[in-house]
Amino acid sequence: MSKLIKLLKSAVFETDILLITLCVAASFFGVLMVHSATTLQIEEGAVISRDARTMLLAVCVGVFAAVIISFIDYKFISKMFPLIGAVCIIMMLALFIPGVGVGPAERPDAKTWILLGSTGLFFQPSELVKIGFIITFSMHLELVQDKIRSILHLAGLLIHGMIPVGLVILTGDLGSALVFMIIFVTMLFLAGVQMRYFVLGFAGVCAAIPAIWYFFFSDTQKERFLGLIYPERYPDIMYQQNKGLEAIASGGLTGQGLFNGTYTQNEIVPESENDMIFTVIGEELGLIGCLLAFAVLIAVIVKIIVVGAKSRENATSLMCYGVAAMFASQVIINIGMCLKIFPVIGITLPFFSAGGSSNLCIYIGIGLIMSIYRFTREKEVVNIRFNNITK
Repeated sequence: MSKLIKLLKSAVFETDILLITLCVAASFFGVLMVHSATTLQIEEGAVISRDARTMLLAVCVGVFAAVIISFIDYKFISKMFPLIGAVCIIMMLALFIPGVGVGPAERPDAKTWILLGSTGLFFQPSELVKIGFIITFSMHLELVQDKIRSILHLAGLLIHGMIPVGLVILTGDLGSALVFMIIFVTMLFLAGVQMRYFVLGFAGVCAAIPAIWYFFFSDTQKERFLGLIYPERYPDIMYQQNKGLEAIASGGLTGQGLFNGTYTQNEIVPESENDMIFTVIGEELGLIGCLLAFAVLIAVIVKIIVVGAKSRENATSLMCYGVAAMFASQVIINIGMCLKIFPVIGITLPFFSAGGSSNLCIYIGIGLIMSIYRFTREKEVVNIRFNNITK
């Protein structure tokens, strides 16, 4: 009985309550907006649409998983990094098995999802691989911390970073590849790699742009970039972003009202429940709603950075910064897409866009941060399963 009481006290007082509260608030805000964006898709007799239902289930399972992970000492998780890396590579390679990897209808050449049997549900391995990469790369940086200026060790880090980027590019998901690149560069920078190597890397990327454009971009992807420069030449490609921007503008300061957006309720903006969910917020809740959503997202990112800054170990700090970089890059890119600053590249808005695998994997990352928070505190903590392993 005393152990149970001690465990319950630990669950309450040693958990990062503020972080999980912010995340849950953002998620249920997101579920509400996805529900609004899919009201026309609600089946007879159902309360919410399939997309909203899937997202709600993923959030509930994700929150439960985050709490469980928070009780697992991050040191145990860190020691498992070779296995985590191997599993991540296997998941990505599985996408290339004939009949396993599938892509969206408009991209039959892409292989980004795995169909989960006859359930009709899809899982996107790259979402989980982001978390796996952050863990393995943090440990790699920790292992070579004293030799990080060595060309040989930098080459090893580069290979480590390019493996997931290369695999994701081969699946046709350039948007996720960009997020991986941002995480990779951010973690290298914060680990203390000299600036000259970033300059050389940037120059190399610039030199490789023609080859990347020619060999890796599909015709549709090329047109999305060109459409931002010559919108009059690509009216069909730019339709989604044009209508999305119109929807945001029509919301004004306070919006047209929840479930009352003209563009949203008539499904004028394609994929408004997914990549373009920010347009739903803008139209129905106005500038105030957009600022509220942005504020919650920034609060989550800042809280994660604070956990990293207070951590006593370099590896755990880098893990926190990697997760923060993942969220920040997706927020910037997604909102930039909705505001027609960036081309549409299939990046979801964390906690707000529909999707089971993306929302579930977000909470796996949050669980890692909560574990770091719990086990880097000065107080004695209760590990419910791995006490003997992690001592």
